[in-house]
Amino acid sequence: MNSEFVIAVHSLVLLAHRPEGMASSEEIASNVCTNAARIRKVMSCLRKGGYVETREGSGGGYKLIALPGEITLADVYRTLASGSLAPGWCSGNSDMDCMVGSNMGDIMNAVFCEADRQLELYFETITIGGMLTNIATMAKAQVVSK
Repeated sequence: MNSEFVIAVHSLVLLAHRPEGMASSEEIASNVCTNAARIRKVMSCLRKGGYVETREGSGGGYKLIALPGEITLADVYRTLASGSLAPGWCSGNSDMDCMVGSNMGDIMNAVFCEADRQLELYFETITIGGMLTNIATMAKAQVVSK
């Protein structure tokens, strides 16, 4: 899983939380605890995916344009991180004489493809709106317990 996915989800939940749905890259970066350049890179992908729009100038920034209850984590995963479970390197080599060494790459590829598919199915059940609701519930519970 790559960190851009986590940044994207955090950013979308933050924008969904804001009544006007708008925040600058600096505001988002402060909330996510990363730098604004990294936020702009991720938000560019989300803009291309149709989840946010940008506004230039004073008071500008990123605005959520999709409904939080309709954006699934699978949507975000496909936009930013699909296939990221598989490592960049796999052991073995198809030219080897060894049965294990010559087939391990294909077997591991199949394992990671299925894991990726299962992860997407799970992510289909979680929305940005649902995450915001869970966060609000946690925040209320923390206030009550203090």
